[in-house]
Amino acid sequence: MTLRIIAGEARGRRLSSPEGMDVRPSTSRVREAVFNSLHSQGCLVGADMLDLYAGSGALGLEALSRGAASVTFVESAPAALTALRANIDAVGFNDRCRVVAGDVMAELPRLDGDYDVALCDPPYRFNAWPELLSRIPADTVMAESNQAVVPGPDWDVIKQQRYAGTVVVIACRR
Repeated sequence: MTLRIIAGEARGRRLSSPEGMDVRPSTSRVREAVFNSLHSQGCLVGADMLDLYAGSGALGLEALSRGAASVTFVESAPAALTALRANIDAVGFNDRCRVVAGDVMAELPRLDGDYDVALCDPPYRFNAWPELLSRIPADTVMAESNQAVVPGPDWDVIKQQRYAGTVVVIACRR
């Protein structure tokens, strides 16, 4: 799959993605919809963001291209980490990125600071949404899955939309 940054200062830049089923990059259509929604909510420009289960980093790098201040990427797969670091170098956002190599659930308690937005795109077989969402240190969350995601009582759903086999939920902490 050929990935590109869709909009912003790095528009058109190609991104690499590791082969195989461990990484499933968000499609251009889904990324466009996600970032249009986040922009319309006023929570993109100048935001400090988390990209959890970052894979190739396409979501976080798109956010930076569109005006986010910083992104902390969390990823555990070695091939994905290699692609992620290469993509950060390719778009030249090194000074606005931090890469944390490790399991998301284990690393979340160790992350310092508060974040404005968390981008969550775990493998489709992921089913620990309540646990993940209860640990996220962010005011807004974007969850991408192949099934409906119920954020729980601490979150207000702002948008929920299906794009073919992908469901996107954007929610704000109460």
